[in-house]
Amino acid sequence: MRRLTLAAVMLLSACSAGPAPSEIIPRTAPVPQPAGASTVTAAPSSTAGPSPSCDATASLRPGPLPAAGQMPPGSTMERILQRGRLIAGVDQNSYLMGFRNSFTGELEGFDVDVARQIAKAIFGDEKKIQFKVVTSAERIGVLKSGDVDVVVRTMTVTCDRLKDVDFSQVYYQAGQRVLTRRNSGITGVESLADKKVCVASGSTSLNNVVNRVKTTVSVPNWTDCLVMLQQGQTDAISTDDTILAGLAAQDPYTEVVGARFTEEPYGVGIPKGQEDLVRFVNGVLERMRTDGSWSGIYRRWLNTLGPAPAPPVARYRD
Repeated sequence: MRRLTLAAVMLLSACSAGPAPSEIIPRTAPVPQPAGASTVTAAPSSTAGPSPSCDATASLRPGPLPAAGQMPPGSTMERILQRGRLIAGVDQNSYLMGFRNSFTGELEGFDVDVARQIAKAIFGDEKKIQFKVVTSAERIGVLKSGDVDVVVRTMTVTCDRLKDVDFSQVYYQAGQRVLTRRNSGITGVESLADKKVCVASGSTSLNNVVNRVKTTVSVPNWTDCLVMLQQGQTDAISTDDTILAGLAAQDPYTEVVGARFTEEPYGVGIPKGQEDLVRFVNGVLERMRTDGSWSGIYRRWLNTLGPAPAPPVARYRD
């Protein structure tokens, strides 16, 4: 009798264990967004309008470059020389421009090599440099606080930014385009009116698309945008073609589409008021234009964008 009772209990337990597998209704949880992601409904407003006479891409004329290791007494460059290293703000998430090599752990890319040229001009050794990784939104802040000597991080020269920091001459001319999944039907910025588009916070790219698209999602880093695109959380990414080329190289199922719809002149960001350093950096960039090092850096990192163009023509205001 005990055996029959136990068998009956076990049978009842088995029957009440839950629905058969075919009766289980799957529940899909929403894919989590990257940390710091937010929806933007309007372009950030500046505290004051730019000066009507602002000519953003005209910088200070360089003088003769001093010999490496022999900086003018009392200059910003001498202070850096005495410290023993240049501190440069760079990216670590933009493949080709500023990224961390997963095999060596070293920071590499077009912008990183430009920063190394500045260190080489001061010390005679490009390795005497300390990199500080910053997001797009942090670039102006680290310059104003003095945490870095320069920022070389796909930083577009604008009149609005010139109110807070100074810039070198333009060292690269980029332009904004669109990255999307292959066969998405998106052909350029004109296809984004009813789409969800990802951009990085603190970038000029955000201002350029927020009024052209249905929804704009802002994230700290461009790699966050790529993850959102891969997970179907956004329809496209829009930013400079240099950054998009690096993202596309990491995912063969994506493509850059459409023509440039903005011009994005990159300059080296320098703390406000350090005119001697602005002129020095401009001298370094002039030398890079003439000695072939600019073209060599381009061929090393950006050949995917096409044959090396001529470096941007320098423009000076005095």
